[in-house]
Amino acid sequence: MTKEVQIHDKHFSLFISEEEIFGVVKKMAKQLESDYQGKDILLIAILNGAFMFASDIIKSIKRDAEITFVKVSSYKGTQTTGRVDELIGLNNQMENRHVIVIEDIVDTGITIDKVISLIKANDPASVEVCTLLFKPEAFKGKHKPKYICFEIPNKFVVGYGLDYNELGRNLKELYQLKEA
Repeated sequence: MTKEVQIHDKHFSLFISEEEIFGVVKKMAKQLESDYQGKDILLIAILNGAFMFASDIIKSIKRDAEITFVKVSSYKGTQTTGRVDELIGLNNQMENRHVIVIEDIVDTGITIDKVISLIKANDPASVEVCTLLFKPEAFKGKHKPKYICFEIPNKFVVGYGLDYNELGRNLKELYQLKEA
């Protein structure tokens, strides 16, 4: 049985189930715990899309971990605008800390490149990217994510924090745009 949803004028089909997402997120949290054992980490989640992923990651990490948020925008509808507008800046102490950027999706890499350049200006010990979704076909950036939950085709998706014109973030699963 195929589950479908309509958001605004578009139709989407179930792409990744809630159970599959949850299993991969728990596994990713364990990987981060292992890789950063004994290190001072700061998670920086990119809003709005990464809030659900960041919440599940931080809840699954079984050690002290600080989290903060930065809000950037590079999408209008289903298309990237090609530029990044910083909306809320970085305020946390990052010097000599291991920073993990939590992102919902990395496609072109424009947003990640901008965020990493802002972070590196604060002299962290290291900076890595942990993303729920990665679109290798669309990627043109300088900073490929080290931690990737799912590699997906270059198709538009919604749910689990990702939106289509601000709706669909509340879906527990991920849905892919149906072709006309």
